[in-house]
Amino acid sequence: MECNQAENKARCNCTYEPCSRKGICCQCLAYHLPNKELPACAFPPEKERTYNRSFQAFIDAHSK
Repeated sequence: MECNQAENKARCNCTYEPCSRKGICCQCLAYHLPNKELPACAFPPEKERTYNRSFQAFIDAHSK
């Protein structure tokens, strides 16, 4: 499976500018999951900007 970084990047809502994993979803997941986090695309824009990628932040964002 090939990664279409340009297409992924166009849909990526991550606002963390120095991120080297933008558009490389497999690397993004590999980075966040061991830290008990989810990537930016799992969060609505107002929650994504807090940079709190925790599982609890995800639950809070989607349970209201």
